Amino acid sequence: MKIIVYGSGCAKCKKLFELTKTAAKELRIKQEIKYVTGNKAMQKIIELGAMQSPVLAVGDKIVMTGFTPDLSKIKKLIQNSLSD
Repeated sequence: MKIIVYGSGCAKCKKLFELTKTAAKELRIKQEIKYVTGNKAMQKIIELGAMQSPVLAVGDKIVMTGFTPDLSKIKKLIQNSLSD
């Protein structure tokens, strides 16, 4: 299953990407975490129905929009999405 951070490339988007990589590593998830920026990211954010960025998606499902510096919350969101 894909784990992707979509964002504009701003500091918050980059921070979410770094936190997501850390969360995946701590959860021993082997999938590559992708970071998509620019027009392609904005198109996908709209396609997924989000109204703000950054977006954390597991598979093609949004698990979080906006930004949270809370590593434990990101880990929980990933775990819950992978177990669905």
